[in-house]
Amino acid sequence: MKELGKMSRHQTFADRVALVVIDEDDAGQRIDNFLMRICKGVPKSHVYRILRSGEVRVNKGRIDADYRLVAGDAVRVPPIRVAANAADGEGGAGSKAAVPPASFPIVYEDAHLLVIDKPAGVAVHGGSGVSYGVIEQLRRARPDERFLELVHRLDRETSGVLMLAKKRSALTSLHAQLRDNQTDKRYLTCVHGDWAEPRRVVKAPLHKYVNAEGERRVTVDPNGQSAHTIFSLLERFDGYALLEAHLKTGRTHQIRVHLKHLEMPIVGDDKYGDFPLNRALSRAGAVPGIKRMFLHAARLRVTHPATGEAILFEAPLPPECARFVEQLRSQPSRSHGQKPL
Repeated sequence: MKELGKMSRHQTFADRVALVVIDEDDAGQRIDNFLMRICKGVPKSHVYRILRSGEVRVNKGRIDADYRLVAGDAVRVPPIRVAANAADGEGGAGSKAAVPPASFPIVYEDAHLLVIDKPAGVAVHGGSGVSYGVIEQLRRARPDERFLELVHRLDRETSGVLMLAKKRSALTSLHAQLRDNQTDKRYLTCVHGDWAEPRRVVKAPLHKYVNAEGERRVTVDPNGQSAHTIFSLLERFDGYALLEAHLKTGRTHQIRVHLKHLEMPIVGDDKYGDFPLNRALSRAGAVPGIKRMFLHAARLRVTHPATGEAILFEAPLPPECARFVEQLRSQPSRSHGQKPL
């Protein structure tokens, strides 16, 4: 994106008309989404109002909200008054909660990609009762980043490899790889139960629904979407097993629901797990003990969107999960049938 005439971040589109020339990275994006991204702090209703009124022009002509930008388009953005604290994401009377800037452990970064090791307990984006997430915090911490978008998502309580695109071309390429099953995603998880098989393939279709409390849930249903997970046994313990989950499809809560279907719930899973066991494991001083869901996105292999080379991203097992595994290994009744991870 090229702006004709520089503007202060505190004055963005507030004081005068701006003419923005679209480059390859912004090509293909809808004009309404483009405006909401560059006009930070402006309500959606106002964006759609200036589109309907014709104040926004592309190549001097009026356009609809669903118009898709083309490289070389000249977009006229009218003056838009926004309080400085709103544009900066700072709190104020009646404003939404401030988005604090945050940094996360970086697995990999170049001009096209940012890959982080997301901690458990942090949402990837705001919504559903969460004011903000990783993407909002990173944008706040990197105000000069022209483009930053999530490539995929992880559940709030899942830790590990999370990809973000720094160019629209990278986002498009990676989305295509995910859609066409050209990536390799591996998770580590610990389940409760007597897992015997060294390898188990689960092909159980999944259906999303909303429960009586208004919460989103997923269940195995013959009429649901196809879902395919391959589980490999890494290590067995007394009543527990450490597994690698290889995702062949990417459905919501797929690993969690497939393991519930096998009656092997993930340790610490607050939606599909063994709730009495979770409470016992989370008590102070419990051995073995853990206070989070044991699900970690450990490895992700993709084709680099610019170089075409295969690239592997890895995030080590978090300390609290590694500590839980060590406690299981130290139990006197532990099975020694598998090699430690």
